[in-house]
Amino acid sequence: MTPRSRIVALTALALALTGEGAVVQAATRDTRPVRPPSATTELGTERLSDEERITRVANAVLTAPVRQQPTVSSPLAGRLRLKTEDGPLEVYLVLESRLDSLGRVWLHVRLPKRPNGQTGWVTQDALSDLRVVRTKLRLDLTKLRATLYRGGRKVWSSPIGVGASRTPTPVGRYWIRSRLRNLRGSAAYGPWAFGTSAYSVLSDWPGGGVVGIHGTNQPGLIPGRPSHGCVRLPNDRVRRLAVLMPIGTPVQIA
Repeated sequence: MTPRSRIVALTALALALTGEGAVVQAATRDTRPVRPPSATTELGTERLSDEERITRVANAVLTAPVRQQPTVSSPLAGRLRLKTEDGPLEVYLVLESRLDSLGRVWLHVRLPKRPNGQTGWVTQDALSDLRVVRTKLRLDLTKLRATLYRGGRKVWSSPIGVGASRTPTPVGRYWIRSRLRNLRGSAAYGPWAFGTSAYSVLSDWPGGGVVGIHGTNQPGLIPGRPSHGCVRLPNDRVRRLAVLMPIGTPVQIA
């Protein structure tokens, strides 16, 4: 095996361990201005979310096909689903819109599925009306700290417990898909739990594999790396987060 092939093999192994895969295309930074929240015109070809200060999300209204490119002949990337693993309505983060030659609007969405980081295109009629979210949650795996921003301004922060070295919390860009009170009646999840679009190697999350953000009955392990991938918060901090953070909030794990 050549040195280059060893690097490729090790990279593939690391991606597999964190739920990433070769089908995920490298993202290029979109520098276009974001459609203003006050805009009332029909969607065209434009950027809809910066995942910092303005993010648009929607629920699926059809179990419609998701295409790899914004054409009906493009290969399938999956199908929309109406509900999350936990029962609430599924929510999709919408990155941009594109108007095709037939006047049809396509929406570029992030997909909550393995491997992490996938996106695809759906027609506008497959999703509900778009909603604007102005918050962002950043999870710093080095400093073991979570910070919530609204309009770019810090409004909340907390120490966190994250995944152990063999079951790491996966880095990447995700979003909040569900907010659950007293999950399964278990004190292990604290008073509130949030389901994200990230998936871990292992997870104690009831739906299986989802990286959750939740309270805990073991606050002495925070800050630290005690989990199977989920992010643990002190209960007083997760109660405050439940007030401040809406469904659809983008999550950056780094």
